Amino acid sequence: MPGGRTAHSRFKLPINLENNLVCKISRQSGTAQLLRTAKVIIWDEASMAKRHALEAVDPTMKDITGVMLPFGGKIMVLGGDFRQVLPVVRRGTRAQSVNSSIRISPLWSSIVKLRLTINMRALTDPWFSDFLLRVGDGVEETVQGNFIRIPDDMVIPFTEKKVIKCFD
Repeated sequence: MPGGRTAHSRFKLPINLENNLVCKISRQSGTAQLLRTAKVIIWDEASMAKRHALEAVDPTMKDITGVMLPFGGKIMVLGGDFRQVLPVVRRGTRAQSVNSSIRISPLWSSIVKLRLTINMRALTDPWFSDFLLRVGDGVEETVQGNFIRIPDDMVIPFTEKKVIKCFD
């Protein structure tokens, strides 16, 4: 997004979120002023964010705005597809990855969920759009139980390894 920032950059989220649920933004900072004046905050790919990040932003926004509503009363648009990738937990189990999802956060119950059903990127190719939905919904035919077959017309075949000489 032009002019956009990562959530860690904009909200000054700490690297280790699990032990520190506070963003490093003072009330008097320029970032705090920017967040106070914002009408809407868009967090793209929030479905891949750890719940601790969302749980750190909430009290920070309440502190900055002085409003005790979720996220300081700001409209937060959390975009993402939960059928894709869960948050990454280094050397974590599947249960740990699921537990780190924002869907497990106590804040999840206060969020209004809207489901978009038309893939605008694939609008000109209805077959591809349907294929993506089948994969995302887990109904596409599998091979050996765990894999899906990518159609031939979507694959660039590997023919030979090309060697590029960097030095003579």
